[in-house]
Amino acid sequence: MAKYLVIVESPAKVKTIKKFLGASYEVMASNGHVRDLPKSQLGIDTEHDFEPKYITIRGKGDILAALRKEVKKAEKIYLATDPDREGEAISWHLLKALKLEDKKVYRITFNEITKNAVKDSLKNAREINMDLVDSQQARRVLDRMVGYRISPLLWAKVKRGLSAGRVQSVALRIICDREEEINNFIPEEYWTLDGIFSVAGEKKPLTAKYYGTREKKASISSKEELDEIIRQLEGAEFSVSEVKKGERTKKSPLPFTTSTMQQEASKVLNFSTQKTMRLAQQLYEGIDIKGNGTVGVITYLRTDSTRVSAEAEAMAEDFITRTYGKEYAAGASQVPKSGQKIQDAHEAIRPTSLDATPAQLKDSLSRDQFRLYQLIWKRFAASRMAPARYETTSVRIDGGGHRFTVSASRVVFDGFMSVYTQEEDKEEENTLVKGIDTSSRLKTEGFEGKQHFTQPQPHYTEASLVHALEELGIGRPSTYAPTITTILARRYIVKENRNLYVTELGEVVNTMMKDAFPSIVDVNFTANMEALLDGIEEGGVNWKTVVSNFYPDLDEAVKVAEKELAEVEIADEVSDETCDLCGRQMVIKYGPHGRFLACPGFPECRNTKPYFEKIGISCPKCGKDIVLKKTKKGRKYYGCIGNPDCDFMVWQRPSEVKCSRCGSLMLYKGSKLVCSDENCGFVASVPKQEEQKQ
Repeated sequence: MAKYLVIVESPAKVKTIKKFLGASYEVMASNGHVRDLPKSQLGIDTEHDFEPKYITIRGKGDILAALRKEVKKAEKIYLATDPDREGEAISWHLLKALKLEDKKVYRITFNEITKNAVKDSLKNAREINMDLVDSQQARRVLDRMVGYRISPLLWAKVKRGLSAGRVQSVALRIICDREEEINNFIPEEYWTLDGIFSVAGEKKPLTAKYYGTREKKASISSKEELDEIIRQLEGAEFSVSEVKKGERTKKSPLPFTTSTMQQEASKVLNFSTQKTMRLAQQLYEGIDIKGNGTVGVITYLRTDSTRVSAEAEAMAEDFITRTYGKEYAAGASQVPKSGQKIQDAHEAIRPTSLDATPAQLKDSLSRDQFRLYQLIWKRFAASRMAPARYETTSVRIDGGGHRFTVSASRVVFDGFMSVYTQEEDKEEENTLVKGIDTSSRLKTEGFEGKQHFTQPQPHYTEASLVHALEELGIGRPSTYAPTITTILARRYIVKENRNLYVTELGEVVNTMMKDAFPSIVDVNFTANMEALLDGIEEGGVNWKTVVSNFYPDLDEAVKVAEKELAEVEIADEVSDETCDLCGRQMVIKYGPHGRFLACPGFPECRNTKPYFEKIGISCPKCGKDIVLKKTKKGRKYYGCIGNPDCDFMVWQRPSEVKCSRCGSLMLYKGSKLVCSDENCGFVASVPKQEEQKQ
């Protein structure tokens, strides 16, 4: 009969851990949290020291009853929830819900679900760490305060079903700020110039890039400048003035953290952050491996540390030496860049065994599980391998008082790149450069100038947003995926071709949050709050002090906003469209997917139509009205009302002003007007009479 009870979070772990521990142990799952704040109310006693009111989560009664039954039989109880703040809090809630205060209760954690790791955790059992619990309680209470106090204001101002959040509202602001930056970006013209030279004894011509004069580097900002440089170069004699050879190394990458795994899986595999975390959870909890049973194949997936245990270092060195050779083993491991706040609670994400190669596990994994496991395996193996070494050659070509340069590199030792390469590791070799020296004779074949325009910062993708949140210190590894999932689900943003775009609804919510609750959506304020939560975890800050300092300001801001909102009457705007059924003037309504036309005679008349906002400008293709539209996912654009017969569309608002250079439509870009024809690139200031129309 089992003497000891082990309680884990996920049912998927039960079978795996039971197999490791044997008949003396009963293993059961809590299925995540068993207690939480009530959904129907704030659940925090703001009058009495901000004490949370925890209740049993609906549907968890049967699970708790089954656990209580086993608790009575057990001599010792081991709480084996996940090794992070939330896992610590779940263990504490289990202690309270199961009334275990008088029992022999131990907290155990393991970074990987393998036999050795689970057995070692029993030898290192400890008490529940209340600093970790309090840090999680503070996060939960702060998030509840923001959500439950501000969300009702969004319902009153915009529509029901919206939400605000301490982290999600900042993430939305970051995306909105980038969108505004892109919309206001004014492209600047620049030119590049290539010199094409034939080298004596070589069949292929050599293409070199314009550098400037022999004294300094120069850029070319106009066609006139380009023509003047080419004029000076005509008839000039060119020679190789310098050939410089050298060697450089490319460091092996650091192993994955939660953030870098999400970013790389997004870029390489096109996985959403949510999908990446779901697959990683499956790989961590255990895969049924043919011949070995169920075993966890990666370490814990929520971490911001790149640290690797001594045992894992030894495992990696042994595997790499056996498989690739001693020269490929790295020796000393890389140190991450300093300056970032890292909890370092557990190791980087890595395979539990390098001998379990992706090829060996392929038949035991689903296609997506295999692709993610292969990425994690290769990244970790590469992180423990020697750097790649390149032989570099750079050539300077001078003539007519100007200089052109060309360079090449050749891999002399592939090191970690024998296992893992990223897009930036791929370099083209220029074989022509190898045989060139200062005695090589050159003949000019011609010059090729190309016009370019500077580009704005790209739209955020899930990967780059995760990177930005991490860099700014907003949220933690466990919060990135749910934050992005929430703002997508609320339709504040949409995803098109990997890019994230703000919807009209997102703009409304962001504007309201910036106006009424500037500190909540302030990046520095939110990052500082994360630092305070870390301080609670480290035992240096009292969690109720943090909450009690935060709440009065929030309460005051909500009261002011409630007063201002009460004075705002959101009247239906009357349109110039007539109802086809009853003849009334239709009004503009705001629904979950934006504005639409509705008959004011509702409920007698239920007629509705799509709403298109006319901007008073004719389509350059067919002469019909240009109207403000939205894509299926909610992104705004300007298109012809005659669609699908006319396919005219642009992303920026058109102006009545026509381009003085080519006659095309001009588009608003912040305080400037930019020609809609990209090949023209004409930029002008917005006329005063046009400013009010933006």
